[in-house]
Amino acid sequence: MVNQDPQQLPIQPNQKSIETVLALDFGTKKIGLALGNSLLRVARPLQTIKHHSNDFTFQQIQQLVKAWEITLFVVGLPRHPDGHAHEMTNRCTRFGNQLHGRFHVPVIWVDERYTSATANHRHGDIDAQAAVMILEQYFLSIPSHQIAASVLNGN
Repeated sequence: MVNQDPQQLPIQPNQKSIETVLALDFGTKKIGLALGNSLLRVARPLQTIKHHSNDFTFQQIQQLVKAWEITLFVVGLPRHPDGHAHEMTNRCTRFGNQLHGRFHVPVIWVDERYTSATANHRHGDIDAQAAVMILEQYFLSIPSHQIAASVLNGN
């Protein structure tokens, strides 16, 4: 489920353009990353960053933002099975707010319940696969007619 809530972050992506999206599965030790764009709606695992320090993590993300010309972050928002927030929800929210503050790129939040558990059944890097699932959820939330109109209008 796509969620615009955390701390009422007033950021909406421009749905009339094709977005290059970086999805993040946030953890305190590792952050899984996936890449995709809103036209093809295909997510692919990119890598996992080991969190040595905030500076190191944000330097790694900055390189990706520049290299891939990222126009949107999609961040998985952890919650308890009943939907209530917990400590990691708050940490993830703070991380997403820092992403926006540092890179001035919009952030969309996606409910990530069970993505890591489900990613265990996929091959490869579990954290990056969880980020793929987060990004796939986001793409499923974009109405197809918005993307078709974007292409027809040359955006």
